[in-house]
Amino acid sequence: MTEVGGRILSLKDFLQILFEESEIELNKEALEKIDKNFEFLKQFSTEKVIYGINTGFGPMAQYRISDDRTLQLQYNLIRSHSSGSGKPLPPLLCKAVTIARLNSLMQGYSGIHTETVELLATLINKNIVPCIYEHGGVGASGDLVQLAHLALTLIGEGEVYFEDEIQPTAEVFNRFNIQPLNIHIREGLAVLNGTSAMTGIGMINILQANKLLHWIIILSAITNEVVGAYSDHFSYELNIVKPHKGQNWVAAAMRDILSDSKLIRSRKEHLYESDAIRQKEIFEDKVQEYYSLRCVTQILGPIFDTIQHAEKIVTDELNSVNDNPVVDHENHNIFHGGNFHGDYVSLEMDKLKIAITKLSMLSERQLNYLLNDKLNQKFPPFVNLGVLGYNFGMQGVQFTAVSTVAENQTLSFPMYVHSIPNNNDNQDMVSMGTNAALITKKVIDNSFEVLAIQMMTVLQAVDYLDCSAQLSSKTNAVYTAIRKIFPKFINDMPRYKELAKVKDYFETSDPLALINAELPVANN
Repeated sequence: MTEVGGRILSLKDFLQILFEESEIELNKEALEKIDKNFEFLKQFSTEKVIYGINTGFGPMAQYRISDDRTLQLQYNLIRSHSSGSGKPLPPLLCKAVTIARLNSLMQGYSGIHTETVELLATLINKNIVPCIYEHGGVGASGDLVQLAHLALTLIGEGEVYFEDEIQPTAEVFNRFNIQPLNIHIREGLAVLNGTSAMTGIGMINILQANKLLHWIIILSAITNEVVGAYSDHFSYELNIVKPHKGQNWVAAAMRDILSDSKLIRSRKEHLYESDAIRQKEIFEDKVQEYYSLRCVTQILGPIFDTIQHAEKIVTDELNSVNDNPVVDHENHNIFHGGNFHGDYVSLEMDKLKIAITKLSMLSERQLNYLLNDKLNQKFPPFVNLGVLGYNFGMQGVQFTAVSTVAENQTLSFPMYVHSIPNNNDNQDMVSMGTNAALITKKVIDNSFEVLAIQMMTVLQAVDYLDCSAQLSSKTNAVYTAIRKIFPKFINDMPRYKELAKVKDYFETSDPLALINAELPVANN
């Protein structure tokens, strides 16, 4: 059971509701606050001009709406803005949007009847998920189009996901004897105005970005092992003199993962105190590794910091009042402004996708190092365990990794600076926040593919060296787990199904549990 309202909803709480299907319980004091807020609005709005209650919306706000039409106005808003297009968002994302909208409305500043939040909680608890489409929101007056489809569900119209298929909302409501929402004053505007689409999707992005970060640290550790890298580049002494939090966190994580590795070398032992090395004029081994191996802490450190900051900002947005106007019963006033504007989330999603693109680039470079025998001077071309020239090893999947990283690089152009005025220029500065969140999700999905290809290659490299027993206990646990779904191969066969299995494993498994580590995720 997860209580919503009256407290901060954390990322952990959010994910518990979303993935563990923890049942929602609405905080009683928060419900009382919502009721007081509603009663205040009902009294305060009498014989006053209040935006969105007895006026039109946006540039149409100059038109007064007669008292006998104000409730129908809310229905008109919902139906007219249910204009999304493109693909339906996956059910998980739609449920995330619903949770985010519920939590915002539970703050008690939206002038809604308690029926609204009670119905939202019912839908979440019964796993009835509104069907929302990818295209439509510009993220300025909130995620109007995406949230209109949520509101359409609440009034018993449109479609929902239920039992893994899209079904008419009315049929599912009838099945459970759920009464559609009745509009009381401004429930339509309260549901539509807000940043809950970009925020809900953003919360999932942060979870998956954290997972990618943990996987690439593990992959970097194993890659350093199989090439016999030196330990000083992730040492405490080297990293502490550059006091960035992320860099030192990554270095500590690598030291923990590699603590009992028999493959990582000591520079002191192999270079400083070796008589054989002192007498050589030309060294076969590189004195320093390539940057994709040696600069892992400096490359992944900023990515850690970016994810951590994104979690702070998006969690703040999740717990914010982000509709307009703000109905403040405590100060006996209604405040008009722009809390529905999505720039906070949009900017964080753009920063996050740039960071994750860089993460995928690091993975691709480490992959290239393993596949290019002229660079590593350790493995056959493409880590080919068969007959050179006759078999192809990992050659085919490298193309997939490179093309996917290239797509990430193109997708990394920011949406935050891509404002297009619309709504008769009423919305002359927009955030494009939902677009930013959805493109970030695409970059994250792509990156799981790239990391899966690197992992497949690393495992082949381990078997070429026959060194699994010399891996650290933590990386050996990863090797053993993934070899169960991707066995060692010599002969050429299609690899796309195995790639899909490894990617799915990466997306759905907890890498920290696999290596029995308690590395911090992101502390606010």
